[in-house]
Amino acid sequence: MVRERRRPRRGYFFPPHVPPEPATKRVVSFFDGQNLFWHAKAAFGHQHPNYDPNLLSEAVCRRNGWRSHGVRFYTGVPSADRDPRWHAYWQRRLLSMRRAGIHVTSRPIRYRTKEVRLADGTRQQIDATQEKGIDLRLGLDVVRLARQGQFDVAVIFSQDQDLRRSRPKSETSPSP
Repeated sequence: MVRERRRPRRGYFFPPHVPPEPATKRVVSFFDGQNLFWHAKAAFGHQHPNYDPNLLSEAVCRRNGWRSHGVRFYTGVPSADRDPRWHAYWQRRLLSMRRAGIHVTSRPIRYRTKEVRLADGTRQQIDATQEKGIDLRLGLDVVRLARQGQFDVAVIFSQDQDLRRSRPKSETSPSP
């Protein structure tokens, strides 16, 4: 039996029927909680995360004529041993978000000792916090939900430069 050799296909494959663009787009909003808090603090001087993810998502949807199809919130939580006040705050806040229908993903914040030089030249050891894996989890969820067809538009509330790359080139580059 002789097999016929096929040439590899080139170009893009478009299915015979591409569904029309929906009149009202379904939106899932993704929040990088700590990142949003620190940028709001720097911009507006807020001392605690006083934003409501559901209200922010609804405001963006209403402005664009979209329909919210879910809100997802990602954050690191301080250790109860090292920062009991903020740990308790985030535990209460995340429970409240879950009760409001927000999908919450949290991870413990990591601590490492860092030496800093003060203005007078002396050195001091401080605990530096580091949120690990939150932006990766958020990005993976965006891709997974997009592949499952769960939304038409993903709105990402973050200033994280790693997440900026998740935007399509057409949205990040000027038109030629």
